[in-house]
Amino acid sequence: MTQEHRSKSGFETRAIHAGYEPDPTTGAVIPPIYATSTYKQDGVGGLRGGYEYSRSANPTRTALEGALAALEEGERGFAFASGLAAEDTIVRALCRPGDHVVLPGDAYGGTYRLFDKVIRPWGLEHTPAPVHDTDAVRAAVRPGRTKLVWVETPTNPLLNIADIEALAGVAHEAGALLVVDNTFASPYLQQPLTLGADLVVHSTTKYVGGHSDVVGGAVVVRDLEVAEQVAFHQNAVGAVPGPFDAFLTHRGIKTLGVRMDRHSDNAERVVDFLTSHPKVGDVVYPGLETHPGHRVAQRQMRRFGGMVSFRCEGGEEAALRVCERAEVFTLGESLGGVESLIEHPGRMTHASVAGTALEVPADLVRLSVGIEAADDLVADLEQALG
Repeated sequence: MTQEHRSKSGFETRAIHAGYEPDPTTGAVIPPIYATSTYKQDGVGGLRGGYEYSRSANPTRTALEGALAALEEGERGFAFASGLAAEDTIVRALCRPGDHVVLPGDAYGGTYRLFDKVIRPWGLEHTPAPVHDTDAVRAAVRPGRTKLVWVETPTNPLLNIADIEALAGVAHEAGALLVVDNTFASPYLQQPLTLGADLVVHSTTKYVGGHSDVVGGAVVVRDLEVAEQVAFHQNAVGAVPGPFDAFLTHRGIKTLGVRMDRHSDNAERVVDFLTSHPKVGDVVYPGLETHPGHRVAQRQMRRFGGMVSFRCEGGEEAALRVCERAEVFTLGESLGGVESLIEHPGRMTHASVAGTALEVPADLVRLSVGIEAADDLVADLEQALG
Protein backbone atom coordinates (compact mmCIF):
# COMPACT_ATOMS: atom_id res chain seq x y z
CA MET A 1 0.00 0.00 0.00
CA THR A 2 1.42 3.39 -0.98
CA GLN A 3 1.77 6.24 1.52
CA GLU A 4 -0.78 8.30 -0.46
CA HIS A 5 -3.29 5.44 -0.39
CA ARG A 6 -2.69 4.84 3.32
CA SER A 7 -3.28 8.51 4.22
CA LYS A 8 -6.77 8.28 2.67
CA SER A 9 -7.62 4.98 4.34
CA GLY A 10 -9.99 4.34 7.22
CA PHE A 11 -8.83 3.99 10.80
CA GLU A 12 -8.84 0.19 10.89
CA THR A 13 -6.83 -0.02 7.68
CA ARG A 14 -4.23 2.41 9.02
CA ALA A 15 -4.08 0.51 12.32
CA ILE A 16 -3.08 -2.63 10.44
CA HIS A 17 -0.83 -1.21 7.71
CA ALA A 18 0.60 2.18 8.77
CA GLY A 19 4.22 2.45 9.86
CA TYR A 20 5.61 -0.62 8.10
CA GLU A 21 5.94 -2.06 4.60
CA PRO A 22 6.42 -5.84 4.25
CA ASP A 23 10.10 -6.72 4.54
CA PRO A 24 11.71 -6.42 1.07
CA THR A 25 13.96 -9.43 1.65
CA THR A 26 11.57 -11.98 3.17
CA GLY A 27 8.14 -10.46 2.61
CA ALA A 28 7.39 -10.62 6.36
CA VAL A 29 4.09 -8.78 6.91
CA ILE A 30 4.78 -8.14 10.62
CA PRO A 31 7.73 -5.95 11.74
CA PRO A 32 10.57 -8.13 13.06
CA ILE A 33 11.81 -7.71 16.61
CA TYR A 34 15.21 -6.09 16.12
CA ALA A 35 16.91 -7.24 19.31
CA THR A 36 20.06 -5.24 18.78
CA SER A 37 21.70 -2.37 20.62
CA THR A 38 23.99 -1.18 17.81
CA TYR A 39 24.34 -1.28 14.01
CA LYS A 40 27.22 -1.83 11.56
CA GLN A 41 28.17 1.38 9.80
CA ASP A 42 29.26 1.54 6.16
CA GLY A 43 32.30 3.63 6.91
CA VAL A 44 32.52 6.29 9.64
CA GLY A 45 29.14 8.01 9.84
CA GLY A 46 27.71 5.88 7.05
CA LEU A 47 24.44 4.81 8.68
CA ARG A 48 22.05 2.33 7.07
CA GLY A 49 18.61 3.87 7.22
CA GLY A 50 19.77 6.27 9.93
CA TYR A 51 20.23 3.55 12.54
CA GLU A 52 23.20 3.98 14.85
CA TYR A 53 22.23 2.96 18.40
CA SER A 54 18.90 1.64 19.66
CA ARG A 55 18.35 4.37 22.22
CA SER A 56 18.24 6.79 19.29
CA ALA A 57 16.20 4.56 16.97
CA ASN A 58 15.29 0.93 16.45
CA PRO A 59 13.36 -0.40 13.41
CA THR A 60 10.75 -2.12 15.58
CA ARG A 61 10.14 1.12 17.45
CA THR A 62 10.11 3.11 14.19
CA ALA A 63 7.22 0.96 12.93
CA LEU A 64 5.27 1.60 16.14
CA GLU A 65 5.92 5.34 16.02
CA GLY A 66 4.75 5.54 12.42
CA ALA A 67 1.52 3.77 13.31
CA LEU A 68 0.91 6.07 16.29
CA ALA A 69 1.36 9.17 14.14
CA ALA A 70 -1.02 7.81 11.49
CA LEU A 71 -3.76 6.95 13.99
CA GLU A 72 -3.64 10.35 15.72
CA GLU A 73 -3.26 12.15 12.37
CA GLY A 74 -0.08 13.86 13.57
CA GLU A 75 3.25 14.70 11.97
CA ARG A 76 5.40 12.48 14.20
CA GLY A 77 4.94 9.88 16.89
CA PHE A 78 7.32 8.97 19.72
CA ALA A 79 7.27 5.84 21.85
CA PHE A 80 8.38 5.74 25.48
CA ALA A 81 8.92 3.21 28.25
CA SER A 82 5.79 4.39 30.10
CA GLY A 83 3.10 7.04 29.96
CA LEU A 84 4.80 8.98 32.74
CA ALA A 85 8.11 8.88 30.84
CA ALA A 86 6.26 10.39 27.88
CA GLU A 87 4.80 13.13 30.10
CA ASP A 88 8.15 13.91 31.70
CA THR A 89 9.80 14.22 28.27
CA ILE A 90 7.14 16.71 27.11
CA VAL A 91 7.78 18.89 30.15
CA ARG A 92 11.57 18.81 29.83
CA ALA A 93 11.37 19.54 26.12
CA LEU A 94 8.92 22.46 26.28
CA CYS A 95 9.19 24.04 29.76
CA ARG A 96 11.87 25.74 31.81
CA PRO A 97 12.15 26.68 35.52
CA GLY A 98 9.86 29.62 36.22
CA ASP A 99 7.24 28.51 33.71
CA HIS A 100 3.67 27.56 34.57
CA VAL A 101 1.30 24.72 33.58
CA VAL A 102 -2.46 24.36 33.97
CA LEU A 103 -3.42 20.83 35.07
CA PRO A 104 -6.80 19.04 35.22
CA GLY A 105 -8.64 19.53 38.50
CA ASP A 106 -9.13 15.76 38.64
CA ALA A 107 -5.91 14.63 36.99
CA TYR A 108 -4.66 11.05 37.09
CA GLY A 109 -2.83 10.59 40.39
CA GLY A 110 0.47 9.67 38.72
CA THR A 111 0.37 12.82 36.58
CA TYR A 112 -0.30 14.98 39.62
CA ARG A 113 2.51 13.29 41.56
CA LEU A 114 4.91 13.90 38.67
CA PHE A 115 4.09 17.60 38.50
CA ASP A 116 3.79 18.21 42.24
CA LYS A 117 6.58 16.06 43.70
CA VAL A 118 9.13 15.83 40.88
CA ILE A 119 8.72 18.82 38.57
CA ARG A 120 7.56 21.53 41.00
CA PRO A 121 10.83 21.42 43.01
CA TRP A 122 12.61 21.84 39.66
CA GLY A 123 10.89 25.23 39.40
CA LEU A 124 7.76 24.63 37.30
CA GLU A 125 4.53 25.87 38.88
CA HIS A 126 1.12 24.37 38.24
CA THR A 127 -2.51 25.33 38.83
CA PRO A 128 -5.37 22.81 38.80
CA ALA A 129 -8.56 23.76 36.95
CA PRO A 130 -11.72 21.82 36.04
CA VAL A 131 -11.19 20.93 32.39
CA HIS A 132 -14.93 20.78 31.70
CA ASP A 133 -15.18 24.52 32.54
CA THR A 134 -13.50 26.47 29.74
CA ASP A 135 -13.80 29.76 31.63
CA ALA A 136 -12.13 28.26 34.71
CA VAL A 137 -9.23 27.02 32.59
CA ARG A 138 -8.92 30.48 31.01
CA ALA A 139 -8.82 32.04 34.49
CA ALA A 140 -6.04 29.66 35.55
CA VAL A 141 -3.83 30.59 32.60
CA ARG A 142 -1.04 33.10 33.28
CA PRO A 143 -0.31 34.84 29.96
CA GLY A 144 3.41 34.98 29.28
CA ARG A 145 4.18 32.29 31.86
CA THR A 146 1.84 29.40 31.06
CA LYS A 147 3.56 27.17 28.55
CA LEU A 148 1.21 24.17 28.62
CA VAL A 149 -2.50 23.69 29.16
CA TRP A 150 -2.72 20.01 30.07
CA VAL A 151 -6.05 18.20 29.88
CA GLU A 152 -7.44 14.69 30.08
CA THR A 153 -10.73 13.96 28.35
CA PRO A 154 -12.43 11.92 29.61
CA THR A 155 -10.68 12.52 32.93
CA ASN A 156 -9.54 9.81 35.32
CA PRO A 157 -11.64 8.72 37.27
CA LEU A 158 -14.51 11.25 37.21
CA LEU A 159 -14.93 11.10 33.41
CA ASN A 160 -15.29 14.84 32.95
CA ILE A 161 -15.21 16.04 29.34
CA ALA A 162 -13.07 18.90 28.04
CA ASP A 163 -14.03 20.83 24.93
CA ILE A 164 -10.76 20.30 23.03
CA GLU A 165 -11.43 22.88 20.33
CA ALA A 166 -12.38 25.58 22.86
CA LEU A 167 -9.37 24.87 25.09
CA ALA A 168 -7.04 24.96 22.09
CA GLY A 169 -8.27 28.51 21.54
CA VAL A 170 -7.67 29.39 25.22
CA ALA A 171 -4.13 27.99 25.13
CA HIS A 172 -3.15 29.59 21.83
CA GLU A 173 -4.52 33.00 22.84
CA ALA A 174 -2.08 32.90 25.77
CA GLY A 175 0.85 31.67 23.68
CA ALA A 176 0.67 28.21 25.27
CA LEU A 177 0.39 24.71 23.81
CA LEU A 178 -2.50 22.34 24.45
CA VAL A 179 -1.56 18.82 25.57
CA VAL A 180 -4.34 16.23 25.60
CA ASP A 181 -4.02 12.95 27.48
CA ASN A 182 -6.04 10.72 25.14
CA THR A 183 -5.53 7.50 27.10
CA PHE A 184 -9.18 6.95 28.10
CA ALA A 185 -10.59 7.60 24.63
CA SER A 186 -7.84 6.04 22.49
CA PRO A 187 -7.12 7.28 18.95
CA TYR A 188 -10.07 5.24 17.67
CA LEU A 189 -12.64 7.26 19.58
CA GLN A 190 -10.98 10.70 19.47
CA GLN A 191 -8.23 12.53 17.58
CA PRO A 192 -7.39 15.71 19.55
CA LEU A 193 -4.85 17.00 17.01
CA THR A 194 -7.61 17.38 14.44
CA LEU A 195 -9.47 19.61 16.94
CA GLY A 196 -6.56 21.98 17.54
CA ALA A 197 -4.47 20.27 20.22
CA ASP A 198 -0.68 20.52 19.80
CA LEU A 199 0.41 17.29 21.49
CA VAL A 200 -1.32 14.05 22.41
CA VAL A 201 0.03 11.79 25.15
CA HIS A 202 -0.91 8.19 25.90
CA SER A 203 -0.22 5.50 28.38
CA THR A 204 -0.05 2.84 25.66
CA THR A 205 -0.18 0.31 28.49
CA LYS A 206 -3.93 0.87 28.37
CA TYR A 207 -6.18 0.68 25.28
CA VAL A 208 -3.46 1.05 22.64
CA GLY A 209 -1.62 -2.10 23.81
CA GLY A 210 -4.88 -3.50 25.09
CA HIS A 211 -3.79 -6.83 26.56
CA SER A 212 -2.24 -5.94 29.95
CA ASP A 213 1.06 -7.46 28.90
CA VAL A 214 3.27 -4.42 28.25
CA VAL A 215 3.97 -1.00 29.78
CA GLY A 216 4.53 1.94 27.46
CA GLY A 217 3.80 5.53 26.55
CA ALA A 218 3.51 7.72 23.48
CA VAL A 219 3.56 11.33 22.31
CA VAL A 220 2.19 12.48 18.95
CA VAL A 221 2.66 16.06 17.73
CA ARG A 222 1.28 18.09 14.84
CA ASP A 223 4.09 20.67 14.49
CA LEU A 224 7.50 19.68 13.17
CA GLU A 225 9.35 22.27 15.28
CA VAL A 226 7.81 20.84 18.45
CA ALA A 227 8.58 17.37 17.10
CA GLU A 228 12.28 18.21 16.87
CA GLN A 229 12.32 19.31 20.52
CA VAL A 230 10.58 16.13 21.66
CA ALA A 231 12.86 13.99 19.49
CA PHE A 232 15.98 15.57 20.98
CA HIS A 233 14.81 14.94 24.53
CA GLN A 234 13.60 11.43 23.76
CA ASN A 235 17.15 10.58 22.70
CA ALA A 236 18.92 12.67 25.36
CA VAL A 237 16.86 11.37 28.30
CA GLY A 238 16.54 7.86 26.87
CA ALA A 239 13.27 6.66 28.42
CA VAL A 240 12.48 4.53 25.39
CA PRO A 241 10.84 1.09 25.07
CA GLY A 242 12.84 -1.94 24.06
CA PRO A 243 12.03 -3.73 20.79
CA PHE A 244 9.96 -6.44 22.49
CA ASP A 245 7.75 -3.83 24.18
CA ALA A 246 7.43 -1.90 20.91
CA PHE A 247 6.42 -5.10 19.11
CA LEU A 248 3.71 -5.96 21.64
CA THR A 249 2.29 -2.43 21.59
CA HIS A 250 2.23 -2.37 17.78
CA ARG A 251 0.50 -5.75 17.75
CA GLY A 252 -2.19 -4.39 20.06
CA ILE A 253 -2.83 -1.43 17.75
CA LYS A 254 -3.95 -3.72 14.94
CA THR A 255 -7.13 -4.71 16.80
CA LEU A 256 -7.78 -1.36 18.49
CA GLY A 257 -10.88 -0.49 16.46
CA VAL A 258 -12.73 -3.75 17.00
CA ARG A 259 -11.76 -3.84 20.66
CA MET A 260 -12.97 -0.29 21.33
CA ASP A 261 -16.33 -1.05 19.75
CA ARG A 262 -16.72 -4.08 22.01
CA HIS A 263 -15.55 -2.14 25.09
CA SER A 264 -18.17 0.50 24.28
CA ASP A 265 -20.93 -2.06 23.68
CA ASN A 266 -20.25 -3.73 27.01
CA ALA A 267 -19.95 -0.45 28.90
CA GLU A 268 -23.38 0.60 27.63
CA ARG A 269 -24.88 -2.66 28.94
CA VAL A 270 -23.18 -2.17 32.32
CA VAL A 271 -24.40 1.43 32.54
CA ASP A 272 -27.98 0.35 31.79
CA PHE A 273 -27.77 -2.08 34.70
CA LEU A 274 -26.14 0.31 37.17
CA THR A 275 -28.53 3.21 36.55
CA SER A 276 -31.48 1.11 37.74
CA HIS A 277 -29.82 -0.54 40.75
CA PRO A 278 -31.04 0.67 44.18
CA LYS A 279 -27.60 0.44 45.82
CA VAL A 280 -25.96 2.62 43.17
CA GLY A 281 -26.01 6.40 43.38
CA ASP A 282 -24.58 8.50 40.58
CA VAL A 283 -23.41 6.64 37.49
CA VAL A 284 -20.75 8.57 35.59
CA TYR A 285 -20.53 7.83 31.86
CA PRO A 286 -20.29 10.38 29.03
CA GLY A 287 -22.79 8.38 27.00
CA LEU A 288 -25.59 9.23 29.43
CA GLU A 289 -27.67 12.21 28.36
CA THR A 290 -27.61 13.34 32.00
CA HIS A 291 -23.82 13.62 31.94
CA PRO A 292 -22.94 17.36 31.84
CA GLY A 293 -20.34 16.76 29.12
CA HIS A 294 -22.53 14.51 26.98
CA ARG A 295 -23.04 16.94 24.11
CA VAL A 296 -19.35 17.85 23.88
CA ALA A 297 -18.37 14.17 24.01
CA GLN A 298 -20.95 13.38 21.34
CA ARG A 299 -19.39 16.05 19.10
CA GLN A 300 -15.73 15.06 19.50
CA MET A 301 -15.83 11.31 20.19
CA ARG A 302 -16.85 8.44 17.90
CA ARG A 303 -18.32 6.53 20.87
CA PHE A 304 -18.07 6.89 24.65
CA GLY A 305 -15.59 4.17 25.57
CA GLY A 306 -15.22 1.45 28.15
CA MET A 307 -14.63 3.41 31.38
CA VAL A 308 -17.48 3.70 33.88
CA SER A 309 -17.49 5.13 37.40
CA PHE A 310 -20.27 4.96 39.98
CA ARG A 311 -20.92 5.91 43.58
CA CYS A 312 -22.27 3.52 46.17
CA GLU A 313 -25.24 4.48 48.35
CA GLY A 314 -23.61 2.80 51.36
CA GLY A 315 -20.51 5.03 51.29
CA GLU A 316 -16.86 3.97 51.32
CA GLU A 317 -17.41 0.63 53.05
CA ALA A 318 -19.99 -0.36 50.44
CA ALA A 319 -17.62 0.65 47.65
CA LEU A 320 -14.81 -1.43 49.13
CA ARG A 321 -17.19 -4.39 49.54
CA VAL A 322 -18.19 -4.28 45.86
CA CYS A 323 -14.53 -4.24 44.81
CA GLU A 324 -13.73 -7.22 47.04
CA ARG A 325 -16.77 -9.31 46.01
CA ALA A 326 -16.34 -8.95 42.24
CA GLU A 327 -15.13 -12.10 40.46
CA VAL A 328 -15.23 -11.59 36.69
CA PHE A 329 -14.10 -8.00 37.27
CA THR A 330 -10.55 -8.38 38.56
CA LEU A 331 -9.54 -6.11 41.44
CA GLY A 332 -6.52 -4.27 40.11
CA GLU A 333 -5.07 -1.00 38.94
CA SER A 334 -4.62 0.02 35.31
CA LEU A 335 -7.32 -0.16 32.63
CA GLY A 336 -7.94 -0.69 28.94
CA GLY A 337 -7.12 -4.39 28.72
CA VAL A 338 -9.34 -7.07 27.24
CA GLU A 339 -10.22 -8.20 30.78
CA SER A 340 -12.55 -6.20 33.01
CA LEU A 341 -11.01 -4.49 36.05
CA ILE A 342 -12.53 -2.90 39.14
CA GLU A 343 -10.85 -0.56 41.59
CA HIS A 344 -11.37 1.91 44.43
CA PRO A 345 -9.62 5.08 43.16
CA GLY A 346 -9.45 6.75 46.57
CA ARG A 347 -7.26 3.97 47.99
CA MET A 348 -5.59 2.77 44.79
CA THR A 349 -4.76 4.80 41.67
CA HIS A 350 -5.52 8.17 43.27
CA ALA A 351 -4.11 7.64 46.76
CA SER A 352 -1.37 10.15 45.92
CA VAL A 353 -3.93 13.00 45.74
CA ALA A 354 -5.60 12.25 49.09
CA GLY A 355 -5.91 15.42 51.14
CA THR A 356 -5.45 17.69 48.11
CA ALA A 357 -7.88 19.60 45.91
CA LEU A 358 -7.78 16.61 43.55
CA GLU A 359 -9.05 14.09 46.12
CA VAL A 360 -11.74 11.76 44.69
CA PRO A 361 -14.93 10.69 46.52
CA ALA A 362 -14.45 7.81 48.94
CA ASP A 363 -17.60 6.04 47.72
CA LEU A 364 -16.43 5.96 44.08
CA VAL A 365 -15.82 2.72 42.18
CA ARG A 366 -14.12 2.74 38.77
CA LEU A 367 -14.69 0.05 36.15
CA SER A 368 -12.61 -0.73 33.11
CA VAL A 369 -15.17 -2.73 31.15
CA GLY A 370 -13.49 -5.45 29.12
CA ILE A 371 -14.60 -7.48 26.13
CA GLU A 372 -16.01 -10.55 27.91
CA ALA A 373 -19.64 -11.62 27.44
CA ALA A 374 -21.76 -8.67 28.59
CA ASP A 375 -24.23 -10.95 30.42
CA ASP A 376 -21.39 -12.27 32.59
CA LEU A 377 -20.25 -8.76 33.48
CA VAL A 378 -23.74 -7.66 34.48
CA ALA A 379 -24.28 -10.82 36.53
CA ASP A 380 -20.98 -10.27 38.34
CA LEU A 381 -21.87 -6.71 39.28
CA GLU A 382 -25.30 -7.86 40.42
CA GLN A 383 -23.82 -10.37 42.88
CA ALA A 384 -21.10 -7.94 44.00
CA LEU A 385 -23.69 -5.29 44.81
CA GLY A 386 -26.07 -7.82 46.35
